[in-house]
Amino acid sequence: MIRLLATLALAMTTFATAARDPHSHANLDQVRMTALHLDLAVDFEAKRLAGFADLDLEWLDPDARELVLDTRDLDVTRVEGRGDDGAWQALRFALGARDPMLGQPLRIRASGQPARVRVHYATDPTASGLQWLGPRQTMSGRHPFLFSQSQAIHARSWVPLQDSPAVRFPYRARITAPEALRVLMSAENPDGPVAGAWHFRMPQPIPSYLLAIAVGELDAREIGPRVTVYAEPQRLDAAAAEFADTERMIEVAESLYGPYRWGRYDLLVLPPSFPYGGMENPRLSFITPTVIAGDRSLVSLIAHELAHSWSGNLVTNASWADFWLNEGFTTYVENRIVEAVYGTDAAIMQQQVGQAELLDEMRNLAPYLQSLVPQKQGLDPDATFSSVPYDKGAWLLRTLEQRVGREVFDPFLRGWFDGHAFESVDTATFVNHLRGHLLVEHPEAITEAELAEWLTKPGIPAIAVAARSERLAAVDEARRRFLAGEVEAGAMKDEPWNTQEWLHFLNGLPEDVRRERLAALDAAYRLTDATNSEIAFRWYMAGIRAGYEPVFAPLERFLVTVGRRKFVKPLFEALWAVPERREFATRVYAEARPRYHPVTQAAVDAIVGRDAG
Repeated sequence: MIRLLATLALAMTTFATAARDPHSHANLDQVRMTALHLDLAVDFEAKRLAGFADLDLEWLDPDARELVLDTRDLDVTRVEGRGDDGAWQALRFALGARDPMLGQPLRIRASGQPARVRVHYATDPTASGLQWLGPRQTMSGRHPFLFSQSQAIHARSWVPLQDSPAVRFPYRARITAPEALRVLMSAENPDGPVAGAWHFRMPQPIPSYLLAIAVGELDAREIGPRVTVYAEPQRLDAAAAEFADTERMIEVAESLYGPYRWGRYDLLVLPPSFPYGGMENPRLSFITPTVIAGDRSLVSLIAHELAHSWSGNLVTNASWADFWLNEGFTTYVENRIVEAVYGTDAAIMQQQVGQAELLDEMRNLAPYLQSLVPQKQGLDPDATFSSVPYDKGAWLLRTLEQRVGREVFDPFLRGWFDGHAFESVDTATFVNHLRGHLLVEHPEAITEAELAEWLTKPGIPAIAVAARSERLAAVDEARRRFLAGEVEAGAMKDEPWNTQEWLHFLNGLPEDVRRERLAALDAAYRLTDATNSEIAFRWYMAGIRAGYEPVFAPLERFLVTVGRRKFVKPLFEALWAVPERREFATRVYAEARPRYHPVTQAAVDAIVGRDAG
């Protein structure tokens, strides 16, 4: 195990070993922000947030006289410092050269070490962490909408701060916005404005990527003692019905991993341009409307964002090189919640589908992207996004659970959350925790070589036990018989398949499936008209590969209205891989691009080209 720790120390350049976050300009080894206060006005006409940010500081180096903050395209107009005497004085500042990934360092010079620094600024209309929607892009068509996406390193585009997950801080905010709109943040959310402004307080320390704001025409409905759903008025009924099991999920998670420590767990359903399935902003998870299927078949996403309340929000990766500590743990906990609420069959099917899709994705990933701890530095967290930290990380934890049993593994995992609550940690910290707790009495859980293979090698180790569902095995047999012509499409199954069964069926279709086979499926099950976004996405992928013409009209509508990167990026990749579909892709993207969040735009620009949009 000593050799393993040495190997990890060489393999990882994390904050713990380098005292600098490779994704931040901030001089974290010299000074830390300890609290944040925002005073901002929302200007929809100019597409800007403008005001100031106060940063409370702890100076770690007695000789330091410079504070370096992360920014991206901020218009900084004035910087002031306040000393122990309470007096404010102007400070010298300069913005450094713009790095395409990291943005610009804001260098602030002081004669002493001010306890608080105030930065007056305005955001750029194209801020990478904000999306401004016009009224026509909302359900009612009456009011504009604004929402943020700070993960991974986009908080710096709307707040000047130390944009590193190694830094945690509480925050307060005062936000002014048009009178007809509601303002929400990842904080204690008020019922309404006071004296024309909305006031927020987040008492628990959080990393910058969990800063969040949304402004729009929103209604609210309480669906549990700790849960309120916010959504556009026309979507509220469907959202409240879809997410009715949320309080039960909280209770299950608490029974496994200890008390929920964030007060409320509210949900905000955003417009469909939101680039992710969900974002785990504490006290207010942001949710895509694409999970509203009408039958709660996609609410494992709610379980996932809730699970982040323990893994990620409570115990946070110290740098983006340790992303698996957030997402692998969360994917594991999500599956345990699904099992408790919806049954063992549902959980095993979810595991098998996730593992199969991971293996399929790995076939096209560079080896250095397949390890849990990336073996290449300087990578853009957005550009290297994959299912590896999610599903490979969960598979490692599932392996530990299988080796020692849940009666041992569950207390170990709860001890990890309790022992590192409100801390930012790296992989070496987890290895030390594993050594000092689980492996002391259960060395059979994993060997040094096995753990190193999981963390630093590509692929899935041979020791991994794949999930196997009898129900999905039956789907495999039905698919085989259908493709072989032994059974007609409508006679493949005796009972309706659930979502996981359909996903498994569609994922297993060969790339060279004949068009007539897709037509038969379509005639029997109307898959081209599917309203379940996960099923529709996989059906469109099959249709693109086969050149099945009926999918292209609904595909165009989907791409123009839905901005979730998980769907949009692979669909454009599939279209671009077929030369005769490039004109279609270019035309559709020209219409869709203005509706996409900057994160999604960047992903598709790399495929189709920005000029096409």
